[in-house]
Amino acid sequence: MKKAEMIFGTRAVMEAVKAGREIEKIFVQSGLNNDLVNELIMVANAQGVPLSFAPQQKLNRLSTKNHQGVICLLSAVKYAVMEDLIDKAYSDGKEPFFLILDRITDVRNFGAIARTAECAGLTGVIVPEKGGASITADAMKTSAGALSYLPVCRARDLKKAIQALKENGIQILACTEKAAQPIYEVDMAGPIALLLGSEEDGIAPNLLREADHLVKIPMFGNIASLNVSVSAGIALYEAIRQKGYK
Repeated sequence: MKKAEMIFGTRAVMEAVKAGREIEKIFVQSGLNNDLVNELIMVANAQGVPLSFAPQQKLNRLSTKNHQGVICLLSAVKYAVMEDLIDKAYSDGKEPFFLILDRITDVRNFGAIARTAECAGLTGVIVPEKGGASITADAMKTSAGALSYLPVCRARDLKKAIQALKENGIQILACTEKAAQPIYEVDMAGPIALLLGSEEDGIAPNLLREADHLVKIPMFGNIASLNVSVSAGIALYEAIRQKGYK
């Protein structure tokens, strides 16, 4: 997998957006205000391209080149379409098996989760357009190459993505410490999507309400929580155990 590339300058970034390049994120310098920048913001929003405003110091840290207040980070992977993955799984006679990551921001955690997900043979991983870890060199390195093979879908609205999964017969299991039921007691043998939340505050309440089951990983020591990448590994391989190693 190639390392993520950057494009600098408003006009060059605008052309990348209009050409449909696979874009990870656009950074615009805070306070930058002219007709071309405003048009870029409008076009990026219309096409669902993640865009963030940042101080000049951050842009200078991203690149020492003359960026003119606009930097575009091209994605190192081509994002998959969730509906296409669902259709392909069913047409191949397989049960869809997804992982949904709500605001997992640490790139090393994301990379470690991706590595486990690829080893587990998942249909794909679903992440939000905004508020999640980008697929950076650190994420790629931590994934040990898994992101070269693992389909990753980027959803503008995770709630709507979850609803679409449910409409396609896929059961949503939210792994949360708020649950009363241990993960080992829930039937995970059919089409499922496991939902994991942010390292800071877990799964967003509006997403929890969409889940078919809330499940927890039992804790027996003094520490009340696991690293999210460890939780992902436990949950994914419990599902595989129940599915009979197919």
